[in-house]
Amino acid sequence: MGQKPIGILGGTFDPIHYGHLRLAEEMLELAGLQHIRFIPTGNPPHRDTPKVSAAHRSAMVQLAIADQPAFVLDEREVRRTTKCYTVDTLRELRTEMGETQPLCLLMGGDAFLQLHTWHEWEQILDLAHIVVGYRPGFTLEKRIHTATKELRQQYQQRLCTVDYLSQQAAGGIAELAIPKLEISATLIRSRVAEKRTIRYLLPASVADYIYQHNLYTPC
Repeated sequence: MGQKPIGILGGTFDPIHYGHLRLAEEMLELAGLQHIRFIPTGNPPHRDTPKVSAAHRSAMVQLAIADQPAFVLDEREVRRTTKCYTVDTLRELRTEMGETQPLCLLMGGDAFLQLHTWHEWEQILDLAHIVVGYRPGFTLEKRIHTATKELRQQYQQRLCTVDYLSQQAAGGIAELAIPKLEISATLIRSRVAEKRTIRYLLPASVADYIYQHNLYTPC
């Protein structure tokens, strides 16, 4: 019997919404995770600069996860002044948690198919497992042919069961079928700018915070 893995969910969370939270809740249960660390990114290398500050995005994450004890806010990336690379965050976590603690980097299928563009992407698999959530019917197996040869090889060599995630500290790639909520941060930001309701797209506490701090409204 191994150790329960710790999940790692990064993102700009600009803002966090029920799509993020539902994905995390499903993965917590299906992958048997002990907890999930939500890590808002500070200066993401793969995306445009977030629309609001790291402080606001972290505050919204804290509000969103307040009623789920298994969700934890980790602010290490928002405190960085340099570019935030996942591999560096995983190295920090591995140093803190030891060589035997299983770590699971959580992501969607689209992100996984772009993994080869990430900084030192092959090192990520030496530091953590990767758990990919996909919409039923849209398995990675059906889409992996679109990936690079190197990523296809890693996928084929490392594909594992959920049980493996607790038996080894890193190195596996597991897939979980998770119904996707068709919600995006872009949709929420545009609705706020257009003065349209965002009720039921994200927790009420986060919506209140957005309105209180006049976030995402045109200048």
